[in-house]
Amino acid sequence: MVDSTTAVQLLQALIAVPSFSREEEGTASVIFDFLQEQKVSPKRHLNNVYSLCERYDAAKPTLLLCSHHDTVRPAAGYTRNPFAPSLEGGRLYGLGSNDAGASVVALAATYCNFYRQALPFNLALALVAEEEVQGPNGIEALKPLLGAISCAVVGEPTQMQAAVGERGLMVLDCTARGTQGHAAHSEGDNALYRAIDAVEWIRSFRFPKISERMGEVKMTVTMISGGTQHNVVPAECKFVVDVRPTDAYDNEEIVEIIRAGAPCEVQPRSTRVKASAISGEHPLVQAAVKLGRKTYVSPTTSDIALLRLPSLKMGPGDSARSHTADEYICLDEVEEAIRIYGALLENLDLR
Repeated sequence: MVDSTTAVQLLQALIAVPSFSREEEGTASVIFDFLQEQKVSPKRHLNNVYSLCERYDAAKPTLLLCSHHDTVRPAAGYTRNPFAPSLEGGRLYGLGSNDAGASVVALAATYCNFYRQALPFNLALALVAEEEVQGPNGIEALKPLLGAISCAVVGEPTQMQAAVGERGLMVLDCTARGTQGHAAHSEGDNALYRAIDAVEWIRSFRFPKISERMGEVKMTVTMISGGTQHNVVPAECKFVVDVRPTDAYDNEEIVEIIRAGAPCEVQPRSTRVKASAISGEHPLVQAAVKLGRKTYVSPTTSDIALLRLPSLKMGPGDSARSHTADEYICLDEVEEAIRIYGALLENLDLR
C-alpha cells in the first residue's frame, strides 16, 4: 500500500531533479524506478512513463490516470532553492510541487494501490513529458501505445474539485504592413498606425456565438514590436495575440473569422489545443459529484486538449500557485488526493 508519506518522499525526489520541458530525462527515471520498486511493470517511451494494470482485459473499458512531470523554469523572485525540497509548516516547497508533482505522486500512489484489484474497468497510468509546452513528445507520442482509452482523469491543481471543461489555446503572430519612409517628410505608410487599428479590432471584437458552459472566446494582445530607428517610418509592426477558444467554435474557424476582420496578417502557431468538455452525465462526473466535488470550467489548458477523449481534470493543489516563486503543496492536500482518487475508483462503473 502506497500511503501519503511514501508519495511525499517521491515528490521530494522529483523536486530535487530539474525537469524543464523537453529536459525530463531525470524525473522520468525517478518515476520509472519508483514504479518498478512497486512491481507494477512500468514502461518508458521517450520521457513518458506508463503502465497497464495486472488484470488488463481488452473487452473492458479503460480509465487512464494521467499527469505531467515537466515544469516551467523558476519564476523570478524565488527566495528558496527551487530544487531543494523543504518541509515547513505542513508545506512542501519546490519547483513543480504544485504543478503538477503532487498530482503525479497521488495518481501514482492510487494506481499502485489498485494495480492488482479486480475492477469493472482497466486502469492505465501515464506520467508524461512536455505538457507545459504542448510538445509532440508528450501524451501525443505516448497515446498510441496505451491501447483503447475510454476516458481519463487528468491530474492538475484544481483543489480536488472537478473541472468538466477547459478552454483551448491559440497563439497568433500578427503583422501589420505599410511602407518605409523618412519621418521628417511625412513619407511612407506607417505600419504602427495600421497595427493600432488591428489591435483595436482585436480588443473590441466579440464573437457572435457564446458557449453556455465557457462563455465568450477571449482574445488578448500580449506583445508588440516595430520600428528600426527614430526617424524612419516603419514598414512593419508585429504583435502577438493570446486566444482562449471555447467549444462554440473550432480553432480553425476562429482563425478565419479574425483573418476576415482584422486589418493585418494572421498566422497561428498551432491550432492543436482545442477547447474540451465532458458531459455532466458521464460516469466520471457523476462519481465525482457523489464524492462532494464541485464542477466548474477551468480557464487553463492541459493534456486533455491532446487526449481528445472524455476527461475530468482533478488534482491536489491550487492553480493560483502554479508558475509562481516559492511554489508549494500542502501535505494534507496530497493525503486528501490519494483518498479521493481511491474513492472515485471504488465508486466508478464504466460499463
